[in-house]
Amino acid sequence: MLRIGITGSIATGKSTLLSAFAKCGVPVFSADEAVERLYSGAAVAPVGALFPGVADNGVIDRGELARRLSSDPSGFQGLEAIVHPLVRSAIADFLDDAEAQGHALAAVEVPLLFESGHDYGFDRIAVTYVDEAVQRERILARPGMTVEKMETLLARQMPQAEKKERADWLFDTGLPIAEMEAEVAALVGKLKAERQDQ
Repeated sequence: MLRIGITGSIATGKSTLLSAFAKCGVPVFSADEAVERLYSGAAVAPVGALFPGVADNGVIDRGELARRLSSDPSGFQGLEAIVHPLVRSAIADFLDDAEAQGHALAAVEVPLLFESGHDYGFDRIAVTYVDEAVQRERILARPGMTVEKMETLLARQMPQAEKKERADWLFDTGLPIAEMEAEVAALVGKLKAERQDQ
């Protein structure tokens, strides 16, 4: 089975690309959604211990956590030491299950794929990108976003240009969605054909 990693900088359309693969019948997994589940499950106790007061009724208050990290970015290291291993385990289980079910390929979205320095065992990497002015516009349109918070997030990420150099496939999410979905459908068809020929 071909294991595809999807990544890209903040607000460059990673979820949109993941959805395009799902529409083609490819099993997909979102690391962000896995974190969302962990913040009401296995990560609540350790994260709550590291950041007292961010756990509320058995759920991590992501807004409060973001405020803490924005005022003291050194907390990211401790948070990632808790969350990343749990997410990696969930990704490994997902990929093993997809392979056991006989799928030709599976796609996993990992926002900080290159930054984490972890090898998830992906065979190919798809990177999303968009014009930087559009990216900043998208980021600032998010609820509760400030210029300061945006700069903190961007500072923790590898520049788009560097991510593009590491990609097997590039997807410009500034294009109409239908155009990108057509690109993905063509790619999925090609990859499935290649797998059948092997």
